[in-house]
Amino acid sequence: MNPVGLDLPPLLAAFVFGLLGGAHCIGMCGGIMSALTFAVPPSMRSPARLAGLLLGYNAGRVASYMVAGALAAGLGTLVSLAPAARVALQALAAVMLILMALYIAHWWKGLLALEALGRRLWRHVEPVGRRLMPVVHLPQAFALGALWGWLPCGLVYSMLAWSLASGAPAQGALLMGAFGLGTLPAVLATGVAARSLSGLNRHPATRTLAALSIIAFALYQLWALVPHAGH
Repeated sequence: MNPVGLDLPPLLAAFVFGLLGGAHCIGMCGGIMSALTFAVPPSMRSPARLAGLLLGYNAGRVASYMVAGALAAGLGTLVSLAPAARVALQALAAVMLILMALYIAHWWKGLLALEALGRRLWRHVEPVGRRLMPVVHLPQAFALGALWGWLPCGLVYSMLAWSLASGAPAQGALLMGAFGLGTLPAVLATGVAARSLSGLNRHPATRTLAALSIIAFALYQLWALVPHAGH
């Protein structure tokens, strides 16, 4: 099942959605990246070591997205046995993408309600992460990143709804992995580059363009679900 309803390969679309969500990622995860960096003992902050740890954090984060995507897709296979249920899941995925776009553009913050639900889980995960600090080894960084991936995030929840309609756990995992890779440029940006990128991504015009692009994808998906659409 192609949850996008477009000729564009689903994995490429998921990657693009991650890129378009960069403005939100910088605002939400930029501070986390800085905190994790400063948590490394000063004597161990060589550029090579910090680069390895940053990659470890994000590899763990993307891995947790993939696990969540596989779980969501597995749930989707259980409820999409009937054709009507499959169509309903695809429609839900499109609606969630529209909500994601509204969230990115700051036009409507309804996804904050989902984040509030996610914070209930995060209250149990965060203390485990604290015990992994300070981070001095790559396995620690990966483990902490894997926990970080469960941080409440409206964009991630929107993409999980998309994974729900993907039809197979492997496909759901790959979709979330592609989305996670798309967020890397924004999350990994540091120093002057981070400030410049943050200014660009937070500009209203950038947010509006990103939101309209995602809405266009979602509306096309909904149109494709209409019987005999395009015929």
